Amino acid sequence: MAREDTSKKSAFKFIILLGAVSLLADMTYEGARSITGQYLAILGASGTVVGIVAGFGELLGYALRLVSGYISDNTGRYWLITIFGYTVNLLAVPLLALAGRWEIAAALMISERIGKAIRTPSRDAMLSHATKEIGRGWGFGLHEAMDQIGAMLGPLIVAAVLYIKGGYKTSFGILLIPAILALSVLLVARHLYPRPRDLEPEAVPLETKGFPRVFWIYLAAIALIAAGYVDFPLIAYHFKKVSIASDNWIPIFYAIAMGVDALAALVFGRLFDRIGVLTLIFAALISSIFAPLVFLGGFYPAIIGIALWGIGMGAQESIMRAAIANMISINKRGSAYGVFNAGYGIFWFLGSALMGILYDISIPALIAFSVIAQLASIPFFMMVKRTSKY
Repeated sequence: MAREDTSKKSAFKFIILLGAVSLLADMTYEGARSITGQYLAILGASGTVVGIVAGFGELLGYALRLVSGYISDNTGRYWLITIFGYTVNLLAVPLLALAGRWEIAAALMISERIGKAIRTPSRDAMLSHATKEIGRGWGFGLHEAMDQIGAMLGPLIVAAVLYIKGGYKTSFGILLIPAILALSVLLVARHLYPRPRDLEPEAVPLETKGFPRVFWIYLAAIALIAAGYVDFPLIAYHFKKVSIASDNWIPIFYAIAMGVDALAALVFGRLFDRIGVLTLIFAALISSIFAPLVFLGGFYPAIIGIALWGIGMGAQESIMRAAIANMISINKRGSAYGVFNAGYGIFWFLGSALMGILYDISIPALIAFSVIAQLASIPFFMMVKRTSKY
């Protein structure tokens, strides 16, 4: 019993360390993402350009995980890949302060997503070992909650800079501080836990074949969620264009979403450990309502819509990953997270690009697509529930 308690404490500490890295990292790039939509608009980009840039960044940010996940499983260099990815991911942000054209800003935004693509599968594979001890949903939910605390603080810092008339370039530049802190904590975690795989002592039968059928059904459901989820830069672009909120209020909207995201991750994480995939059905039903409120309402309906958007993000970034850890054996998780995120990213890009185009043509059509795509995921989640123990 004492050994089990020690193992749980060690696993918990590892999750907290990686959570601290994510908290600081999210302060950096989510702080930046809260203003990139309007920043591109100021630099002369159209709504279509904003939608395509955001979607293409997500496409690369997820599709490249297929490669990085495969490499991490086949080389076993999870830490090296994670550290390199975080470096690219974080240092691209303060460089936005030097961008004078929307094309340069777009390239840096995409570079930041590429860095995230490189490090995420290997990090999630390492994290999955620790969640075995304390509960998959709770472990990933706790990590996501810390992640989103940073995602809330970053936009608030940016909002404060804009409030005191610091400007967009100063906002990007000040985010160098949490970026350096995140990389420092990451190196400490590497020193203290050189072999995270040891945190999952119970041997799971190693898979030598492809992924199970339930994995592909699950991926289909997640792809529909991704396709119908509006990226925040397009929401921010809309807020600025129709004057729903001032420049310094838009990052606060994003901070509200991230705060709700953190709470939702904890609640849904606990719920997932009890009822499994049904949790994702509840999340899809709730989040499908955000689009009408965000794009048709005024200031207060937009706040409610953003909160619902945050609930959906909390589910996507926590329990969606927890389900993968339950489906896939220990030796193929890096690859599984890579395939899963690649599929997610492709459909996120297709959906984002389409909704960017629809925004310039018909906002009601954009809303209809968003709602229908998310609700279409529910039958697939039901199939996962019926065909597996999840």
